[in-house]
This record gives sequence, C-alpha cells and structure tokens, in this order.
Amino acid sequence: MAGLSTKAIKNRIKSMQSTRQITKAMELVAASKLRSAQAKAISSRPYFQTLYAAMDEIADTNNDFSSPYLHANPDGKPVYVVIAGDRGLAGGYNNNILKLVYSQMEDGAAVLPIGKKAVEYFRRKNVTVITESYAEAASVSIGDCYTIAKMLADGFLDGSFGKLSLGYTNFVSMLSQTPCTLELLPLHISDSKHPPRHPILYEPGSEAVFNAIVPEYLGGVLYGALCESTASEQAARRTAMDSATKNADEIIDDLNLRYNRARQGAITQEITEIVAGAEQS
Repeated sequence: MAGLSTKAIKNRIKSMQSTRQITKAMELVAASKLRSAQAKAISSRPYFQTLYAAMDEIADTNNDFSSPYLHANPDGKPVYVVIAGDRGLAGGYNNNILKLVYSQMEDGAAVLPIGKKAVEYFRRKNVTVITESYAEAASVSIGDCYTIAKMLADGFLDGSFGKLSLGYTNFVSMLSQTPCTLELLPLHISDSKHPPRHPILYEPGSEAVFNAIVPEYLGGVLYGALCESTASEQAARRTAMDSATKNADEIIDDLNLRYNRARQGAITQEITEIVAGAEQS
C-alpha cells in the first residue's frame, strides 16, 4: 500500500469500517439464532430416543419377530439425505459435510438434498437428485421431515431404495461441529432376545406396531439432525464472523497507522519546502 495518498488510505479505512459493521451484525444475528437452534435440538432428542427404545423393546421381546425394515434391499439404489446450509460465510460448515458424504457415496447412489448449498453441490457433481423440494433448509418444518420420512420408508419397502443414510453436522460446542453420517435403514436393533419382564400384547401385532413406528422414528431423527445442523451452521457462522471482525479491526489499525505516517510525511515535506523557499529569498 506504499505510495497511496492520504485520501486513498482514508477511503480504504471507511470501506473496511463498513465491512466490519456487516460482519459484526452477522455475528450477532448468528448468536441469536444459535440459542433458538440449540433449544430445538435439545428438546427434539427425547422424542426419537423414546421411539427407538420402544422399537428395540418390541424386537428384543419377540422371538419370532421380523420386519422388512431390518433387511437391506440388494437391488435398490443407495440414497443419502444430506443437510447443508442455504448460505455461505460459515467457515467450513457446508464444505465439510458435502465432501464427507460425497466421499462415501457408492456408484449409482441418489441424494435427497436439504439446503441450497447441497442442491448446488450435487447438481455440479451430476449426482441423481430425488427431489429439490427442500432446497431451502430454513423453510423445512417438522411436518416436512415426517413427509420425507414417509417417502423414504415407502421407497425402502417397495425395493426402490436399498440403503438409506443421513449426512448432517453434529453440534458439539460453540467451537466444534462434527460432520457425520448415520445409516437410517435398514435398522440395527439389538440381536439379543430376552423374555419380557411384563408380557405386552400388541394389537394388531408386534410387527405391525413396529412397522408403524419406523416412519415416525425416521421423521424424528431427520428433525433432530436438522436442528443439530442448524445449530452447527449458526455456531460456525458466528465463529467465522467473529474472526472476520477481528481481522477487520487489525486492518483498520494498520491503515490508521499508514494514514498518520503519510499525513506526517506530507506535513514534513510542506515545512521543508517553506523553509527552503524562505532561505532562497
């Protein structure tokens, strides 16, 4: 930046101050949204944990139990539900989960993307997209999660889908968000069989009840993963914007120093010229 006039440096300072205001505002918005997303993630966990416990109990206490949800379909195509964000400026949040899922994809796999970044990424990779109806992650509701779960469960039962997996980002802490994948179907239930402590009669039957619970369980898992991913995105964006704000502060300080030096140099030069002119006269 050597050789810049004081006016040019001053314009750069104003530009950087405007950028700092934007990054600071985005940091505050992300922090506000993070609290709400964390609360949703925590409140959603007990629901599908209870459903899973119920399914495990049904399978564990019935020696003749069998369900199509427990067996993969070798002729069906693998399907991945991938949750990413709608915008960037969130550090490595989007890139980390999308690269992880793509690295694990089998040949001929299809994807159900949630979030604009996921749709754009898999479109560029020429991966088969089942539907783009959920291209905006911010507008996906709990009802949409159950709709997706019902569609996936039906596709698994009719043999169209062979294996269902979920890619999302697990919220660990403000500074740590871990991209991960989870196999949704076939379900892995405890193999051990124990006689029930209290005989339970299921109507119309244990398998029918189990099969009815599975789509509800999948919907709960999807909603929980969506909440975890949303919290992770906001945490990542808050961290990224905090870092950008600090960098902007450092640049502004450096520009101010350069401005003061340039101004001092200009004043010194003017004094020198005045003194030289007075000596000649």
